[in-house]
This record gives sequence, structure tokens and C-alpha cells, in this order.
Amino acid sequence: MQPEKSFPVSWDMFHRDARALAWRLAAIGGFSAIVAVTRGGLVPAGIVARELGVRVIETVCVASYTDETERGRIEVLKPLTEAILSRPSAEVLIIDDLVDTGATAKAVRDMLPKAHFATVYAKPQGLPMVDTFVTEVSQDTWIYFPWDTGLSFQAPIHAPAPRARRG
Repeated sequence: MQPEKSFPVSWDMFHRDARALAWRLAAIGGFSAIVAVTRGGLVPAGIVARELGVRVIETVCVASYTDETERGRIEVLKPLTEAILSRPSAEVLIIDDLVDTGATAKAVRDMLPKAHFATVYAKPQGLPMVDTFVTEVSQDTWIYFPWDTGLSFQAPIHAPAPRARRG
């Protein structure tokens, strides 16, 4: 499956957007722990934790892709620990990089129904599953995160036609 549109995100862009998410979350306040949805939520969770001064960070490991682009069934590879589940869930902040269809978010939200769910990017189908996000992208857009890409030469969109050589 090839997406119709692509949205490449650089490290600088992602850091800026994750800090913007932290600003929005700081206005809400009251979070004593963060749950990072792995793998995509690891980087934004670290940035948000730093900005909000939260030191308790847990992971929930969820697989929703059979390869890098094909969605499969949701599988919880590592559930939440009792230390997180025993906290008042209203104090728990769930962080992911993106909500797409909302299937992963629903699986995690079912574990902590009163937790605050925040993502950096959101697509329309997944919007009902999140409480806070920074940037909405269309459903037919594939986001290329900086940890999924590398630097490489990009050919110009339009190269001038070669000139005829004289003599």
C-alpha cells in the first residue's frame, strides 16, 4: 500500500512539535506519570517528561503493523505494570507519536480509561481517541518520522536540459 501523500518530519520539526505538545499539556497539569506507547511514543514521551518535570515513565508495547506499512491486528507485547495501574489514572499521561485509525489508542485507552491521551500528530479517524494533539494530517498521508529515515541526496524537481556542446 502506497500512501497518496507523504509528510517527512525532521528531528528539528519533531522536537518543536513535541515541545508544543508539552506546552499544551502543562496548561492542563496534574500528571505524575507518563506511559509511552512503543515504539513511536518513546521520543515524544522523553521530551514531554523533560518539559513537564515528570520522572515516572512506563512503556506499553503494542504492535499494530505486520511490516512498516501494512496494518495487522493489535497485539500487546508488554502490558502496563501494576505500579502504573495502581495510580489514579487521571494522573497518568499516555503519549504516542501519532494516532492513525485509533486502533492502538483504543487498546491502550481500554487499559487506562481515565488517563489523558496525547499525540504529536493525529489523523481524522483517530481523533476521537485522543484528548490533546498538535498537528492534524489527512488520513491518506504517511508520516515519515526522523527515526525512520536517513539523509540522502534528493534530485531536483526540475533539472535543466543538457546544453549542446560546441566543437
